[in-house]
Amino acid sequence: MGGRQDELWRCRFGVVTFAHRESHASFLRSDSTPVRAANPDLLGATAWPIFSFIVFHRDELLMRFLAPALLLVLCCALVNGCSKGISRATAATVLSVKGTVVFGNAEQNDFQPVTLKSQIHDGNTVRTPEGASIDLALVPAALAQVSANSEIKIEELRITKDGNQSDGGMRDRNARIRLSQGKITVLFSQSDKSASQFSISSRQVTISGDSDCLFRIQTDDTTTRVTCGRGKIYASVGAQPPVTIGAGYFQQWPSTRSEPVAAADDETAQIDIMDSLEIGNRWHELRAGWQNRRPF
Repeated sequence: MGGRQDELWRCRFGVVTFAHRESHASFLRSDSTPVRAANPDLLGATAWPIFSFIVFHRDELLMRFLAPALLLVLCCALVNGCSKGISRATAATVLSVKGTVVFGNAEQNDFQPVTLKSQIHDGNTVRTPEGASIDLALVPAALAQVSANSEIKIEELRITKDGNQSDGGMRDRNARIRLSQGKITVLFSQSDKSASQFSISSRQVTISGDSDCLFRIQTDDTTTRVTCGRGKIYASVGAQPPVTIGAGYFQQWPSTRSEPVAAADDETAQIDIMDSLEIGNRWHELRAGWQNRRPF
């Protein structure tokens, strides 16, 4: 009886001792071992509703976040296209022609008669024999009359419009002409806020204007004469600073005078101004009828 009871106590003591040891070992492990990752089953249980929500509402999420992004990209593209504008070469329009005027490629001696339907492009040369003349719209800002016994070459005619073709706004106009011989009368006008550059070169000088002006250039093998009827123009010779020629003044190259001379002191200059004013007034009267004939 006593031996059986002792054995029972030993078993109980062993169980308690084993439990104590396991508890102590568990405590040591929890105190010295890093915390393990979260239970994968718990993560799956948490992520599944989120994934289900995204799948179920994918169309709505795409419309909410993707559509504004696409709209932003489209707006940037449109703004970029409009800001740059579209630049292209254009052609001079024949407004009127008197006598037999020809145009074409001077290097190849390939000329044809000018008509009201002719389109005169960059690189073309225009020649007016005795008794002939031609009125041209070079760009919307510049009208020119080439008098008899004259020759000009179109070096550049270019316009720039807004990228938004529905507006059709003119942003820039550029015309460069070379007068080889003879006489040309030019009316240059800034009718809007668009930038315009216009210049005519001869052997001795280059004439340019950046505001409303009316002037005449006459040149031959030795001299060039410029007379301003309205506004002001700028004459450049080589690397020298430009000379400003105002209305009622003229300048001739080569010359010993560095400043323009009053037209009142020169009979030829007075005739040039009177002729230029008459041509300018005629152009103003006929301008409205020419609007629909421009290729710009």
